[in-house]
Amino acid sequence: MVEPSSSYGAIAPRADGGESGQSQENHARAGEFLSDCVLGMSDGLTVPFALAAGLTSAISSSSVIALAVVSELIAGAISMGLGGYLSGRVEADTHDAEREREEWEVVHKKEEEEEEVVHELCKFGLTREQCEPVLEHFRKNPTQWVDFMMKFELGITKPADSRPFTSALAVGGSYVVGGLVPLIPYLIVPNAKLALRYSTAATLLALFVFGWVKAVLIGSPKRGKSAVETLVVGGAAAAAAFFLAKLFPVDL
Repeated sequence: MVEPSSSYGAIAPRADGGESGQSQENHARAGEFLSDCVLGMSDGLTVPFALAAGLTSAISSSSVIALAVVSELIAGAISMGLGGYLSGRVEADTHDAEREREEWEVVHKKEEEEEEVVHELCKFGLTREQCEPVLEHFRKNPTQWVDFMMKFELGITKPADSRPFTSALAVGGSYVVGGLVPLIPYLIVPNAKLALRYSTAATLLALFVFGWVKAVLIGSPKRGKSAVETLVVGGAAAAAAFFLAKLFPVDL
């Protein structure tokens, strides 16, 4: 990686983006958190259910199945949380690497970068002449120039420093919460086959409610559609895993 010019580092940081910028950032953070929760919850509702359902065909004791599901929940939460953390680190590393490259280019490839600015602005209907004041401003403010290129050319925003940790907690935590739904009937009902019926009903209801709540949180008016879609997709995933388990029965 080519190091940016030392003179670039002396440029003062950009001014505060104001309420509008802060609002957009908060919305982006909320969207990231919701996406992590959706990932963890959807897996938590389907994977433990499929495991419990598959074991029910060979084991009649709910307590034994519950122990297996709890073990899977712990391992799954750790795995999902680690995946969320690593994904957050990739986002941060990608942003830092791309920003370093743009910082170098606005110093050493100024003309090419100016043409890229013009190209981006012309998408909004500006002419080459109308772009000149913007270019002049960026020549005097390289930091804001890089900000512009990161957002409009690359479409990359800086993730929060806490992103890897919040992602790990959101994905792993929601996985456990989702997994408790198919698990609880096995903790209450001694007979595994009867527990499976309650577990199936609880899981399908949870998928429907989850889809509805997800639509509410993102402000979508199509809440019924979201609920049914989540129910169908999640139910199909759970059913597929269940029938695959039935194809390879285990005699215990």
